[in-house]
Parts: sequence; structure tokens; C-alpha cells
Amino acid sequence: MLIDSHCHLQDPKFDRDREAVIQRAREAGVSTFVVIGYDMEASRRGVDLAESIENTYATVGVHPHDAESLTIQDLDMLGRLAESPKVVAIGEIGLDFYRNLSPPDAQRRAFQQQLSLARDLSLPVVIHAREADEETFDILAAYGDYRRTGWPANRPIGVMHCFAGDLALALRYVDLGFVISIPGTCTYPDAHRLQAVCQGLPLRSMVIETDAPYLPPQSHRGRRNEPAYLAETASFIAALRDEPFADLAKGTASVAAGLFGLVDAGQPPVPAAGERP
Repeated sequence: MLIDSHCHLQDPKFDRDREAVIQRAREAGVSTFVVIGYDMEASRRGVDLAESIENTYATVGVHPHDAESLTIQDLDMLGRLAESPKVVAIGEIGLDFYRNLSPPDAQRRAFQQQLSLARDLSLPVVIHAREADEETFDILAAYGDYRRTGWPANRPIGVMHCFAGDLALALRYVDLGFVISIPGTCTYPDAHRLQAVCQGLPLRSMVIETDAPYLPPQSHRGRRNEPAYLAETASFIAALRDEPFADLAKGTASVAAGLFGLVDAGQPPVPAAGERP
């Protein structure tokens, strides 16, 4: 059983064949989907989708690309959307200084506002960080120190989506209480740094994702990604780690279930994220 911990099934790219996409994923062994919000409309669509499809959950949030447009009214609406029992996190939120589609100050403000929302709602966070590693880490270190008060010791406070840093940075995030999400880009021939993360990261601190419709694994590169391809990523990581596929699938699903509180996903709670192997 696999859990796609980060996909965008609400994206219009799936409007023509969404049902078939979901069926292909289930046939490939993907039992559960976490549909990630990235702006207000995508958050609303994601909640609607999660409420209509079995074993599908949603997050709500505004991506740093759209940070400049985030209003107080939007924050209130995100809070109302999060009242759905199918909403399991706030995100994806964070900093993106690679494209800077919103000014850095607007990104920082929206990031802090949504971290506060997650704290108030007692939800984990899904973090996007691109070309902003140190500043993101510093913000999350301060957040983690505050967040641990009243937070279950064995539950991660969030996930680093589509992680692109090195193993040392990954382990620093693990010490803060985060888990690391590995995308299909780990299968690319030149993805040596990410492959080192796959090999060195404790399995209890790892989840896997497609980010569909983006970032397909190597065999589908240049085409639309979809959750069925998560099996290829899982197989690749299992081979890198010299572990059975079943162990990798069960381990990452357990971590995702613990992170998002998916008690009906049939997985035991994840061990404390800061523990070393």
C-alpha cells in the first residue's frame, strides 16, 4: 500500500480523465491521496474532491507564488475550509526565491500568517522551499520551538515537500520535527544529491510524493505526472536503499499516516521524528 503524500488531483489538467487517473493509481497500489492546496481556488477544489472520494484528503493554503494576493479574508476562508474533517494540514506554504513571483517580503508575511493559522488549528504544515533554504530553516526552527508545546511527541509538525537539499539539511529538519518528502525527480540520472538523501535518511522520517501533474519520474519525463507513477519512485528508492519494496511502501505510508493523522489508513503511529536510526 502506497500513500501519495502530495498531489494536485484538483488541477484542471486532470479534469478530462480524473476518474481514470484515480483508478490507475489504485491499480498500481496507491491507496490514499493527499490533495494539496496552492491558492484559494485550488484549496476549495481540493476539499470538494477529498469529500467526494474515498481515502482522499486535502490541505489548504496559499503557495509563495501567490503570497502577495493573500488577504485577511482569505485567511479566514482557509480556516473555514479547514473545518472539514478531510482537511489534514495547512499548505503548501513557504518561500520561493527562485522565481520570486511574489515579492520576498510578501512571501515572508504570508508564510508567517499561515504558520500561525496552522498553530491555531493544531494542524501540521506542508512546506515549499526553493532557493531559500537557510531562511526557511530559521523560520521553521523558531516555529518548531513554539509548536512543540502541546503537540504529540510522536507526531511530526510538518513535511518538507519535494525536498531538494542535501542530507545534512534533511537531518537538520528531522531534528526540528519535520519529515522529508521525496519526489519522482530522485529517479533522474543526475539527481545524485537527492539520491544520497534517499539512502541516508531514516525510513521513519521519509514520505514519498508525485506532485502530480508535475515532476514525473524518469520513464515518464516530459509528460503529465499522475499518482500511479508513485510505484516507480518507490521501487527506485527501495533499490537505492537495498530494501524490499514492501518495506519501503509500508514504512513511508506509516509516516504519512502519522504526519496527517490518517487513522483510517490502517497504519500505526510514526515514531518521534527527531530520533536517529
